[in-house]
Amino acid sequence: MSEKKIIKVDDIKNEADKRDCPVERAVYYVEEFLAGPMCGKCFPCALGSYEARIILYNIIENKGSEADMINLNEIAKEMLISSRCKKGKDTARYILEWMGTDVFDKHIKGVCPSRTCAAFIEYRIINENCTACGICKDICDYKAIYGEKVKPFINRFQPFEIRQQKCVKCGECMKVCPTGTIKLLSVKETAEKVKIGA
Repeated sequence: MSEKKIIKVDDIKNEADKRDCPVERAVYYVEEFLAGPMCGKCFPCALGSYEARIILYNIIENKGSEADMINLNEIAKEMLISSRCKKGKDTARYILEWMGTDVFDKHIKGVCPSRTCAAFIEYRIINENCTACGICKDICDYKAIYGEKVKPFINRFQPFEIRQQKCVKCGECMKVCPTGTIKLLSVKETAEKVKIGA
């Protein structure tokens, strides 16, 4: 019978730190803490971690609010003071460390500065630069790209576009585009351009 691997808080932190976005780091940290080292014996830590996870998911899914920020800050401070062991206190410190920057606040305002949180970004084909080669459509495993390759003697063809509902934000299409036509944009910036008709 194989022994269950003991997950250490330091291991979770090291893995979390590999992510570009601090909010994604906090989500990963809390998820793994709940799945592993948290013992559940201490009420402030156990309840606080579960509540923090809910709020962090709201933030990372672009549904966060100012109230979420206030609540998360209060939860982390309470965990730091009242958790009975170092593991709970370290989790609180990890959340508070990033809340001291403006990254969480920017997410609440609709922008992921790292451009990695899927709910805040989208890949777009800039049609005026597209040569309709179809390489992006061929590479997309999720069938999120629609359009037709250019054919000789045919004037009308459906331009290529990325259907945002199907796109998983993997970025493979942008990597293979030979003309740099596919751009990674902020959802908020795109919405603002549409609003002003740009």
